[in-house]
Amino acid sequence: MAKQEDIRPIYHELQGYVSKAPSSDGVSYIHDAELWESANQAIEELNKISGEDYNRFKMVPQKRGQGTGYILEQNTYRGKLAGLIARLHGQYFASEPAPFSGMPSTVISQTQVQSQTQTQMVLNLQSKIDEQLRNLEPGDKRHTFLEKVKGALASVKDYAGVLALYITTAHEVGLTLEELLELFK
Repeated sequence: MAKQEDIRPIYHELQGYVSKAPSSDGVSYIHDAELWESANQAIEELNKISGEDYNRFKMVPQKRGQGTGYILEQNTYRGKLAGLIARLHGQYFASEPAPFSGMPSTVISQTQVQSQTQTQMVLNLQSKIDEQLRNLEPGDKRHTFLEKVKGALASVKDYAGVLALYITTAHEVGLTLEELLELFK
């Protein structure tokens, strides 16, 4: 498989061809052979650099009636280029944002994932704490410890923060390490 940096110039070139393609406002055929020939040359270069065969994305114009010129359907031009760009994105640039806003994206930002993980962690810990609190008397130092921890969980960012919270809170209320371990068995 070719390297990303080898493919990137062609990838961007193809995106440029799509962005400069004739608009579909009443135009259904492309008459300018330069457009599809340039794209086809880029595909040939891509084949050579990548060692793969992308010829199915090449554009094959059709002979125009009795005339001597060729035409290509505008939808074919756009569709083949967009398909090739999407293919290259999936093969080489999947970790980057999709080049077309209409393409589906499976990328979830790391911040969202971390936030969801943190919320789930806090909910799980609060549930376990509530279980333990039902078995303890309000005057018990273990009860006090659990109440303090439960109140401070929202400010914790990760498991290391939970551990630090447990240790400092245990120290504040006078719980030994053995008592703390016994509490979470």
